[in-house]
Amino acid sequence: MGNSFGQLFRITTWGESHGGGVGVVIDGCPPRIELSEADIQRELDRRRPGQSSIVTQRNEPDHAEILSGVFEGQTLGTPIAILVRNQDADPEAYKKIVNIFRPSHADYTYEAKYGIRNWQGGGRASARETIGRVAAGAVAQLVLRRLFPAFEVVAYVTQVHEVIAKIDSQRVTRADVDRNAVRCPDEAAAKIMMQLIDDVRREGDSVGGTIECVIRGLDAGLGDPVFDKLEAELAKATLSLPATKGFEIGSGFAATVMRGSEHNDLFETRDGRVRTTTNFSGGVQGGISNGEDIVFRVGFKPTSTIAREQQTITSAGEETTIEPGGRHDPCVLPRAVPMVEAMAALVICDQALRQRAISLGAEQ
Repeated sequence: MGNSFGQLFRITTWGESHGGGVGVVIDGCPPRIELSEADIQRELDRRRPGQSSIVTQRNEPDHAEILSGVFEGQTLGTPIAILVRNQDADPEAYKKIVNIFRPSHADYTYEAKYGIRNWQGGGRASARETIGRVAAGAVAQLVLRRLFPAFEVVAYVTQVHEVIAKIDSQRVTRADVDRNAVRCPDEAAAKIMMQLIDDVRREGDSVGGTIECVIRGLDAGLGDPVFDKLEAELAKATLSLPATKGFEIGSGFAATVMRGSEHNDLFETRDGRVRTTTNFSGGVQGGISNGEDIVFRVGFKPTSTIAREQQTITSAGEETTIEPGGRHDPCVLPRAVPMVEAMAALVICDQALRQRAISLGAEQ
């Protein structure tokens, strides 16, 4: 339970951080979508470890292998299985903490739930699990580009600790985002962010921050009212990512200090269709997309694994200390950018297929 996501476009991820490998099974992908391992690899390369000095130095190529569901370069409509083998796993390094609960990790909660846990790294709670999400997200984006030729999803770092960037969500491109290692399109802010992360890494500590995501090129009508509102689905999807602590869409919490006369998005006719003069709603009204850009933000906490001695307890309740060690990201945000894009694409793809289904029913 809890390892599958989506209704019509449904994924199930599997594997542990220091096991033989990780991967995903995608069910419900439409047939005749052109798909190759290279399509998936592009996204995996953006989230893999060791890509710069400000992320974990675990050396993993993260090579994607498509095991099923694709024939002669096209999807078959059958389950797509994707495998990424772990190459630089080091389970022996965790033997010294077999019976120790690491601060702010899932060690205690997994043991409390199941009565057993994989102490080799983070197990299923490790960010390595997100490989399956990113691989599935790459497939979802191909489906969405077939359904919506103008579709694009772009996530980017807007804040690291107290450093805040200035970014125009209407103009930012993925090329702008990938121009630097921290994935912040504001070059001036990016330099400060990278220096801060490097300083924190040298101190054996970690920092968090915020990622913003914009989804463009969609029609109005995606999402369902009441319990399956589009923003609720996006919130669930992104808050299921490791280290996430907050979600807001459009004006978010800033709306709490605005008046209705300031916040209302007024309607107008532009280019022959219904548009809004502002986008405080973040592209979603009543839980349904209105055709404007969908803009949301996700808050990430500082990485729990730090290179400092910390007080904790053992599984027997005895006080102890945990020694510095292990490979970790001093800031998860640069590698989390493609993860946020992937979860957004998975939500929108599932919602688009659901909308397509009820639209076909209406036509009959």
